[in-house]
This record gives sequence, C-alpha cells and structure tokens, in this order.
Amino acid sequence: MKIYIGSLNPAKIKAVETVFPEAEVIEIDVASKVSLQPFSDEETMEGAVNRARECASLNPDGIGIGLEGGVMELNKELFLCNWGALICENGNTYLASGARIPLPEEVASQLEKGIELGEVMDEYAQRQDVRKKEGAVGIFTNELVTREEMFTHVMKLLKGQYQFHQQ
Repeated sequence: MKIYIGSLNPAKIKAVETVFPEAEVIEIDVASKVSLQPFSDEETMEGAVNRARECASLNPDGIGIGLEGGVMELNKELFLCNWGALICENGNTYLASGARIPLPEEVASQLEKGIELGEVMDEYAQRQDVRKKEGAVGIFTNELVTREEMFTHVMKLLKGQYQFHQQ
C-alpha cells in the first residue's frame, strides 16, 4: 500500500509511519490552501482536507493524508488544535481531530498580530524548528505529549475509521 502525505514535516511523517508501518509512506510538499496560521477548527480542517485531496489525486490507487495544525478560539482564549484527513482509493474522506490545550496569553497575543505559531514558539522557547520537533504542545506539556504524538493519535482515529469502513 502506498500512502502520500502532504507534508515534509518530520513530526507528521513519523506519525503516519507509526500508524501505517505496513505502508510505503511518500512525503510530498503540497499547499494547504489556507492561511499559514489557521485560526479556527474549520480552517484547520480545511487545510488537512486540501492536503489529503491533493495527495489522493497523485495516488489514485492508494491513500492521501493531510495533517494540519492550527489554533481555535474558545471563551476568548486561544487553544492549539490539529486536524487530519484521510482520502482513500474510492474517494471516501475520513476526518479526525486531536487534543487541545490553551496557549499562554503572551503566545496568543503574538498570533493575533499575524505571526505564525512556529515562529512564535522558536522565540518563546529559545529553540529552533519547534514545529518539526516537540511542537508547541511539547513545550507546554513539558514534553509529556509531543506534536508527533498528537498527530499519531489523529492518525489512529483516521486509520480506525478507514478500517471499519473496509469491513
């Protein structure tokens, strides 16, 4: 089985490889066709679907995966969110979302100025490429949960739905 994932981000790729060890995972750079910093569940989900759709079009006999991280507002507070989409060979689309945690005000205020979360987190944590490693969730959970783990959870939800409907 071939799976195309619409990302070159190591955390996202590893999540797909972990959940689909039997597959050949091919990473490709595709556009999310949403803001660099998605600001709602809807926009984040749309980015995941757009990535999966592009991958599925390039892999008509296999699976296309899109994973997208973003933020969403709830009760005047910004929360991390992440979405995944799996589009299989027959065109069926499966969606899943993961855990959420609130962002500190100093991070949220930077995002509201239009700065992308990855850039904010590199400065906030005084590290490089946080988005490709532990992610904001890793920083704010003292690495008890990493970005890869959050996307692995989403991938398990996607694979489970896909397998259920293959029965």
